[in-house]
Amino acid sequence: MWLAALVLLGCAWGVTLRAEEAPPEQAVVQILTSSQVPDFASPWRFEPVMRSSGTGFVIAGRRILTNAHVIAWAKQILVRRYQDPRLLTARVVFAGHDCDLAVLELEEPAQLADVKPLQFGELPPVQSTVVTCGYPAGGDQMSFTRGVVSRIEVQPYAHAGNRALLAVQTDAAINPGNSGGPVFQGDKVVGVAFQGIPGLQNAGFFIPPEIVEHFLKDIADGHYDGFPQAGVTLEPLQNPAYRRVLGLVDDGRGARVDSLRFGGPAAQVLRPDDVLLQAGGYPVGSDGMIPYQRNRVAVGVAFQQPQAGEALRLSVFRESRTLEVDIKMEAYAGDRLAGRQYDEPPRYFIYAGLIFTPLSANYLETFGDPGRDYLWKGLAELTYQLYHLDTEAPGAVRPEPVVLSGILPHAVNADLALRGRVLVNRINGVRIERLEDVRRALLENHGARHLIEFNTPEHGMLEALDRAAASAAHAEILRTYGIVSDQRL
Repeated sequence: MWLAALVLLGCAWGVTLRAEEAPPEQAVVQILTSSQVPDFASPWRFEPVMRSSGTGFVIAGRRILTNAHVIAWAKQILVRRYQDPRLLTARVVFAGHDCDLAVLELEEPAQLADVKPLQFGELPPVQSTVVTCGYPAGGDQMSFTRGVVSRIEVQPYAHAGNRALLAVQTDAAINPGNSGGPVFQGDKVVGVAFQGIPGLQNAGFFIPPEIVEHFLKDIADGHYDGFPQAGVTLEPLQNPAYRRVLGLVDDGRGARVDSLRFGGPAAQVLRPDDVLLQAGGYPVGSDGMIPYQRNRVAVGVAFQQPQAGEALRLSVFRESRTLEVDIKMEAYAGDRLAGRQYDEPPRYFIYAGLIFTPLSANYLETFGDPGRDYLWKGLAELTYQLYHLDTEAPGAVRPEPVVLSGILPHAVNADLALRGRVLVNRINGVRIERLEDVRRALLENHGARHLIEFNTPEHGMLEALDRAAASAAHAEILRTYGIVSDQRL
C-alpha cells in the first residue's frame, strides 16, 4: 500500500501572550491509552494490551480534539491536564478515521470548566513560522518546537490507509507521542500534528484547519458521515496535439476524465474522456491541479470541501461543448473495507474448523511478507478483488467479499487441499456476497455434503465436506481450540 512509508506521530510549540491571557498550553493535555487490537487472521482473538500516549487539546464544548490513531481500539483512555498529576477518565465521542481526527469527552466534563478552549486560525502560508506542542516520548513534560511551513499539498493519511487529504509539512520536530497536539501561529491553532516519514530528517505533517473544521461541522448533527469522494480519476491533458483533437485551446486548463467508480457520484454526471475545466469554482489545470490559497494542490481538495449530501458545481468540456453540471457529493461507504477498520472487531463465522471472515485491508496486512510464491499469488488476487475490481469489472463486485482465512486442523477437514487465504465464491450453489451468506448457505443445506467453490489465483477450485460429519465435529473443534463462540456477525 502507498502508506507504508508514513509513520503516525505528533507535535510541539511556544507563543508570546499578553500578561492577562491564560497561556495556551493550559488547554493542552496528555492522553494515555490502553488499547487491544484484534487479530484479523484469527478474528476471535485479540493481541496483548498495549499502552501508548499522545496529545490533545481542549476545544469548544469542554471537549478534547486529538488524532483518531491515538485512541484507536482503546479499552481505556486517561487524560492528564497541564501541570496536574490527576488522571481523568475520558471516552470517545466521535472518531473520523478517514481524516485521523477524534473528539473526546471527560466522564465529568465539568473538570474542564476552568480551561479556555483554543481557537482555530487560517491555513499558514509556506515559509511562515509555526510552533508545535505536545508530549513526545523521552520525557514527561510538555515539549515546544518552532519550525517553518515547508509545503502544502495533498498527502496520504497513514491511519486509514486509503485516503489522501490536504496536509501541511513542517520542519518542526514531530516525534512519537506528539500526535494530536496543536500547531500554533500566534495564539491560534493552525493544525493538528499527526504523522511523519521515516528516513526524512526535519519533516513532519499536520492536519490543516480546513480539514479540522470540515470534521467538526460534520459531527455537529451528532453523526459522522466522513469526507466525500467523487469517484473519478483524472489524467493530465498536456499534449498540445491531443488537445487540438479534442477541440481545446492550449491554455493550460482542463484534465481528462480517465475512469469513474461504478455507482459513485461522478458517474452520475461525468463520462470517460470528459475534460474537467472547473470544480467548485476552482479552475482545473491541465496537470489536474487547482490554485488554492497561494498554492497548487490536487483537484481532490475541491471535491472534499462539501459535506456529504451537498452539491458541487462542475464545468465540463464534452463533444465540443462546455457544460455546467452539479454533482451530489457523498461519503463512499464501499471503501470502508479498502481502508483500515477500527472501532468494531472483525466479524467471522467458523464451521467445522473453516474460518470465514470479510476481506479487508486489515486482513491483507496479516500476510506480512508472504515469502512463498503461492502466498504472493494469493495476496495479489485478494488485493485485486479489494482495490481494482470495482473499476475493471464493476458488475462482479461483492458488497463484502469473504475469504477462507484458515482451517483449524481436524480429521473432518484433513483432506481439504486448500488451507486458507482464498476468496470464497459459492457455497452449496449460493454466491457469497457477504458473511451472512456463508452462514445461511451452510446451515440451511440439507444435502449429504457441502460444496465450497473458491477463487484461486489461477482458477476456481471446488472442495467438499461431509455435512453430517462436519456438524458432529463442529462443537469438538471449538472446544479443542478454546473458541467460545463460532461467530461474530
